[in-house]
Amino acid sequence: MRPVYAAAAVHVPAPQEQVFALITDWPRHREWMFLTTARQVGRDGVEAFTGVGPLGFLDTMTITRWEPPDLVCVTHTGRVVRGRGAIRVSPRDGGSRVVWAEELYLPFGPLGRAVWPFARPVGLALLRHSLRKLAALAHPG
Repeated sequence: MRPVYAAAAVHVPAPQEQVFALITDWPRHREWMFLTTARQVGRDGVEAFTGVGPLGFLDTMTITRWEPPDLVCVTHTGRVVRGRGAIRVSPRDGGSRVVWAEELYLPFGPLGRAVWPFARPVGLALLRHSLRKLAALAHPG
């Protein structure tokens, strides 16, 4: 099965180093990532739970590239989320540009593929929402 692709970007009026540090401060994900808490596991692992109470899913990841303050790449290894993700932070006039991209293998086989055209706009809206919250957190006011 072929992967699907989703990406979003935001301008953050804060320095690249500060933005990258915030993005990779895994426990702070709950402050900007939609319904998600995260923690580092060992040297190269991250676990993120997305949901409310017991309803949700665990996204396990392995950090595959670590290039501060520019790039962090992960491989999603969980039951629901599988594939690759990357967040790149680039310096720009007046701050930074953050690009978050995911290449994912959909769960649930043909059903997942059939639902993707409807789920994709929701997923992209949540990516953009989370990035706007990140920008506001990195540069309050």
